[in-house]
Amino acid sequence: MGVLVEQIRTGGDRNFGYLCADEATGAAFAVDPSFSPAVLVDAAARKGWKLGYAFATHGHSDHTNGNDEFERLTCLRVLLYGDRCPLTGIAVQHGAAFPLGDSTISILHTPGHTPDAICIHAGSALFTGDTLFVGKVGGTWSDEESRQEYRSLHERVMALPDETRVYLGHDYGVRPFSTIGEEKTANPFLLQPDVEAFIDLKANWAAYKKAHGIA
Repeated sequence: MGVLVEQIRTGGDRNFGYLCADEATGAAFAVDPSFSPAVLVDAAARKGWKLGYAFATHGHSDHTNGNDEFERLTCLRVLLYGDRCPLTGIAVQHGAAFPLGDSTISILHTPGHTPDAICIHAGSALFTGDTLFVGKVGGTWSDEESRQEYRSLHERVMALPDETRVYLGHDYGVRPFSTIGEEKTANPFLLQPDVEAFIDLKANWAAYKKAHGIA
């Protein structure tokens, strides 16, 4: 037994929202309900999954604009980094673990794209928000943010097992999901030898994409 994932296109800029449920018990949580919270709530009801938590991967409005409606529909607060879950008293911080039926939800703090960025790990699934995409990484606006993102990716995200399934915040890339192993071997940002090369690729990404035929 593990976890089951429902990937839902919520609108916006090719945004994804998610439902994830413990297969044994149907205990579930939502990620980034954003533009279509009712769609996620209805999908959980159809599947017989019992929503116990909801998380936003970071505070940008395209990931949080549905939070109020989701809370109205479910009476569940959508938790961001630093929030304390009113049901369990557990704070959303790096290393936090939330019970999910026979499974566990683990929080990885992954600053870079934003200071409050988190990835959410449950079973073999990792919800990366705007930290990691298929063949790409999240945007940053300074060298210091890029350095933070590099550390987050290499010290936390890439430390997970290769078979971990990566579920993205947007449909940016050649396919809507990946694995840690696939990104290690194919993502040009993760193949850079050091942080300076990583920053350089970010600065010259448009030229790199053109040279390599990347959309």
